[in-house]
Amino acid sequence: MPLWVVTRSYWARATVGDNHRAGRDALGCDPACRPPCAPARIGGQRNPAMTHDEYLRHDATGLAELVRTREVTPLELIDLAIRRLDEVDQAVNAVVYRMDGEARALAGGIDRNAMFAGVPFLAKDLQSDYAGHPTSRGSRLLAGRVRKHDTELVRRLRRTGVSVLGKTNLPEFGLLPYTEPELWGPCRNPWALDRTPGGSSGGSAAAVAAGIVPMAGGGDGAGSIRMPASCCGLFGLKPTRGRIPTGPHRGESWRGASIEHVLTRSVRDSAAMLDATHGPEPGVSFEIAPPARPFSREVAADPGRLRIAWTAEPLLGSSVHADCVEAVAGTVTLLEELGHEVVEDSPRVDAAAFARAFVRMLAGELGAEFEELARMLGRRPRRRELEPLTWCLGLVSRVLPAREYADSLRTLEHCGKLAGSFFTDVDVLLTPTLATPPPGLGTLPPHPAEQLQLRVLGAFGSGRIVRMAGLLDQMAEGAFDFTPWTPVFNISGQPAMSVPLHWNGDGLPVGVHLVTRVGDEATLLRLAAQLERARPWFDRLPALDC
Repeated sequence: MPLWVVTRSYWARATVGDNHRAGRDALGCDPACRPPCAPARIGGQRNPAMTHDEYLRHDATGLAELVRTREVTPLELIDLAIRRLDEVDQAVNAVVYRMDGEARALAGGIDRNAMFAGVPFLAKDLQSDYAGHPTSRGSRLLAGRVRKHDTELVRRLRRTGVSVLGKTNLPEFGLLPYTEPELWGPCRNPWALDRTPGGSSGGSAAAVAAGIVPMAGGGDGAGSIRMPASCCGLFGLKPTRGRIPTGPHRGESWRGASIEHVLTRSVRDSAAMLDATHGPEPGVSFEIAPPARPFSREVAADPGRLRIAWTAEPLLGSSVHADCVEAVAGTVTLLEELGHEVVEDSPRVDAAAFARAFVRMLAGELGAEFEELARMLGRRPRRRELEPLTWCLGLVSRVLPAREYADSLRTLEHCGKLAGSFFTDVDVLLTPTLATPPPGLGTLPPHPAEQLQLRVLGAFGSGRIVRMAGLLDQMAEGAFDFTPWTPVFNISGQPAMSVPLHWNGDGLPVGVHLVTRVGDEATLLRLAAQLERARPWFDRLPALDC
């Protein structure tokens, strides 16, 4: 049973807790684009009745400027976002926990000179802990468990002045590239409500695409910022490994493969938030060299003439949809028109060895997560508190030999070095972000027969039985058919981004993926801003009339 391969339909039922929302029936919104509208300031005097259309004409940076100049108040922005949330989230199911009461209460004390003063924001409900609020990680096991402390990244986010309205939907423990958890129900893509927004940051991407907030938090362990950015027509940057803090209580997640940042509609918002959140924290084992100048200044800089390699051949998977190939071809033409040198080439990675090693690393990391949770809860997780796949992976982790886990890490390290060494002769690599446009809801999860198999295997409670059934090898076979490029660069630690440059004949977004050397987010941001100016996407929004 492949972990991330496109299979037949499966529907996850939702369970609901206090202060939370589960998935509801879609209301049939038209996925056609809105007509473009030029960004505009409200004017020289404060407008006390900003409309949602005016709200959408500004990115987070623009909204913060309106707050600074007293043309709008933080409370007005919060109320606009809450009103939009109430209007559309019954259909989209992006937000699973609400904090708008706290946001309203804190609105009067926001520093108007803060970077994102009063800008509405949503957090992914996984690694970012907010004191006094639960972090479910998409699991029944943790639903409702309140955290006592902010994580370091949350402390830095709060200093930017954002108004945190709540937390977003995600798959259990962020393990999957689609967002259809049993706990919260499926999240829907605002461009077409019968499609996935991707994962694991699917709720955040859907909330931004739906016009609830201009940016939202995400995490990326195998593409989980870039995949939903592609599915939802957004900009999504995965920074260099170690650029964003993970403490104070957590070290490297997934052996450093996982890193947090944001999903945005504009490049400059992503750059500015990176300025606010990057940098070392006490106790880290290594530090990434700081940028030569603020990332937000790179957005206005000329990228120069870059040598850019491109490929539409999958590094890990087996096939690529014609729409994704077309997206790359169009980007190649655009890059040439912009004066860059473009050549067809790509790194070489042993796809089978990479997939086997990644799945074993994932099982080992999940097992360690369960040990940590057992200490926190005072007992071991129970089968009925977890989804069948998560439970079975946890069982396998109990019988995974230490030498096999260590060998998998060495294999991944070797693959990462091969990928990184490719960039000695090129500045940037261009690929599709995903192998297909956004798939239909229910097509990525295991189909009912596979679910039954997992439940039967899990009921034995034996990792040896699960392993003898070949679960890990079956998962590795199709693990990256949907996402054949992104995971390699989580392992290499390189910065990478998905840029929304293409929409297919059905009006669905299809992102392109660009990667550069470790520590060189500046090159990506300069190039992204150049592409944004050449082929603007900011005003291309789904017509979500719910």
